[in-house]
Amino acid sequence: MVLESIQVGHLRTAGTPDAADPFDRPWTSGLWKEPVVGPVPLGVDGLAGDQIADRRHHGGPHRAVLMYSADHYPAWRAEWGRKDVGPGAFGENLTVSGMTERTVCVGDQFAIGDTVLEVASPRGPCDKLSRRHAVRDLVHVVRATHRHGWYLRVIREGSLEAGAQVRLLDRPYPQWSVARVAAVYWDRGNRPEESRLLAACPVLDPEWREKLRAVSGPMASARR
Repeated sequence: MVLESIQVGHLRTAGTPDAADPFDRPWTSGLWKEPVVGPVPLGVDGLAGDQIADRRHHGGPHRAVLMYSADHYPAWRAEWGRKDVGPGAFGENLTVSGMTERTVCVGDQFAIGDTVLEVASPRGPCDKLSRRHAVRDLVHVVRATHRHGWYLRVIREGSLEAGAQVRLLDRPYPQWSVARVAAVYWDRGNRPEESRLLAACPVLDPEWREKLRAVSGPMASARR
């Protein structure tokens, strides 16, 4: 497993003023990420230089950095018939190879350089991703294919550099792959028992746990 590239974003506004369709109206985001060469400082709030417009849904200790699998990009390029889709196109800070939502689990701890990061939740794609690529059903496709990526919290600060090995240190919840967590969460109204178990997982983003509790009732052991 390798950290293929590192990206940070600066706020950008896109869209057409007074557009009839809300999809085309102006919006501001740090979703456009550009690669960084050399060591990049990483703190509990994320990468140095990375700007965030919507801090209600992005950033903070449980969403410090977004990781995305480089293994997904060949499929996107083939499906869209485009060659310009690569690292950073899905708004990720860290693009990695040899890892996907089906092989990474919530609670996994990874060492990259002198840092340690922990998987906190799947990434919940929003309409800004659709608008970024002008693909109206992109959120649906991302969810259906589980090519959404995952958020990490920073356990040990340090610096990151592209090309570093990604080493798995711990996997306390092997039953909760990122893909399974996302599937349960997005269909939580129809999966009360799984939702109840998932809500008990102590390393899951607290906001996700709260929403799961709302539909699942009393919690049970996450290790069941």
